[in-house]
Amino acid sequence: MPSALPAGDPAPDDGHLPESALDGASARPFGVYVHVPFCTVRCGYCDFNTYTATELGEGVTRASYAESAIAEIRQARKVLGDVDRRVDTIFFGGGTPTLLPPADLSAIVAAISGEFGLADDVEVTTEANPDSVALWDLEALREGGFNRLSFGMQSAVPHVLRTLDRTHDPLRVPAVVDWAREAGFDQVSLDLIYGTPGESLADWQTSIDAALACAPDHVSAYSLIVEEGTALARQVRRGEVAMTDDDDLADKYVAADEAFAAAGLGWYEVSNWSRDDDSRCRHNMLYWQGADWWGVGPGAHSHVGGVRWWNVKHPAAYAERIGRGVSPAHARESLDAETRRLERVLLEIRICEGLDLTLLDDGGVAQLPDLVARGLVEPAPLRTEADAGCADAGRLNGGRLNGGRLNGGQLNGGRSDAGRLVLTRDGRLLADAIVRDLL
Repeated sequence: MPSALPAGDPAPDDGHLPESALDGASARPFGVYVHVPFCTVRCGYCDFNTYTATELGEGVTRASYAESAIAEIRQARKVLGDVDRRVDTIFFGGGTPTLLPPADLSAIVAAISGEFGLADDVEVTTEANPDSVALWDLEALREGGFNRLSFGMQSAVPHVLRTLDRTHDPLRVPAVVDWAREAGFDQVSLDLIYGTPGESLADWQTSIDAALACAPDHVSAYSLIVEEGTALARQVRRGEVAMTDDDDLADKYVAADEAFAAAGLGWYEVSNWSRDDDSRCRHNMLYWQGADWWGVGPGAHSHVGGVRWWNVKHPAAYAERIGRGVSPAHARESLDAETRRLERVLLEIRICEGLDLTLLDDGGVAQLPDLVARGLVEPAPLRTEADAGCADAGRLNGGRLNGGRLNGGQLNGGRSDAGRLVLTRDGRLLADAIVRDLL
């Protein structure tokens, strides 16, 4: 969650949503994101809305945070009315959610369940730093309804962790994964970062191997982005560290993709790999597929039926508004049809099910023959309920993309009205550029 908030339009104090946003809501997947903005140390690369104890100031404590979050959940129930909105996914992010006691995190889950009800197969995830939990914490979280953990491993190489200002011992990662299994978690994910200044390809391979040795069900691997205003950006500007070039990032992405595939982890989003469909992060899929979610906490973003809003940024301002019984929303926007189309193109092209071609305008369709010829996109595979993960491309709803034709629609000089396209590995390396071409 970036720390900068857009301007947007004024948000009503009661959080009221237009009727159009609630139409058909009960038929749409629904998730809850809970932002926990506390960290023991601010990492040099982090641009998220997080605060150490010394940055919080007077009147804001971790001890009162769960109470404020639960109050916003009750507000959410009032705003969404009586419509049946059983929650499919809950995700605690940060910051470091596990700096809160397991009892507080579980109380928030219980409040969500009490206000909305939970789907029978609800996914409940928390992020955790390897040095922020012990076995008994994980056991308490499992008893409190959590069934998925995402550990911030980032790297297995000490000098890379130092550059990132990560404080954990890399040798602790296998231990916390073992504890998670012992506590009864079936789904364990590891988060990695590649492209840290000073990280060699051998360093990155060490991190890949260490992650896979833990036998995770899911891995996220993101290239480091140096955000303006961070300590790392200032180091780069002063010439104290050198940025990694694009060729190095591409080599590291390919190395990761090959190693994960060999270990039985298939990509399902450009930066995410899972053991099978059941091991995907279903909460993130809500974002990538444009579903509904309510963001709880300071700076958290929400989306319901084409209306998007974001809460005030600082925990003190958030607590003050919650204490007065008004919505913590800072501002909001209503997405028109064209904006929603553009966002669907931006996000759907990143997942292995691919992009629905009916979302493209004539200019986007005109780009397809060149993208196909360059080996950057190909037909999305035909999937059945028996499929586990995204198979190799080649079939598309019973048709083939060959010689410019796609299921009876022309890609060369005309518009296709059926089918989906998926990025190849080379395309994944150029995903942002491909989106620009398509839009």
